[in-house]
Amino acid sequence: MARRYEEPLPMGLAEDDPCLAMLETAHGPITIRLRPDLAPQSVNSFVFLAREGFYDGTTFHRVVPGFIAQGGDPTGRGHGGPGYRLRDELSDEPFAAGAVGLANSGPDSNGSQFFIALDDALHLTARFTCIGSVEDGLEAARALTPRDPAAGGELPPGDALHSVRIIEAPEPGSREDG
Repeated sequence: MARRYEEPLPMGLAEDDPCLAMLETAHGPITIRLRPDLAPQSVNSFVFLAREGFYDGTTFHRVVPGFIAQGGDPTGRGHGGPGYRLRDELSDEPFAAGAVGLANSGPDSNGSQFFIALDDALHLTARFTCIGSVEDGLEAARALTPRDPAAGGELPPGDALHSVRIIEAPEPGSREDG
């Protein structure tokens, strides 16, 4: 079981600090450009948990083709978290294919669980906290084994999220970016 925390680490990233999350999954790497400008507290929490190794060895416990792939639950059942909750940081950033948001159980109940929109899910816009978008590897997310614990019945095991590594990165289109 992953370590539990009383509260997230104090803010470590500024809103203009660009960084990437490199997810190593059972189906290949997924690169996410994190957006502290949209959700500073939520991105800081994700970065803190990733650097603590919280996500390493967890699974994608809910994968609904054409909708989302959800991970970040240390129990693998969809009810676990880091031990603290974050307030919503809603924005008008559209949940288009590749958007990454925080899963929750109601208003201001965000924790460690996140999801990747596998296709456009615009009805989620301004209803869930958007923390970034997939820059590369959406095909790996779409290849994850379908499973929905809410549907009941016997489920295949969730695909592994081997690790999440945080890399400070240049802004897209900057001189350092290419």
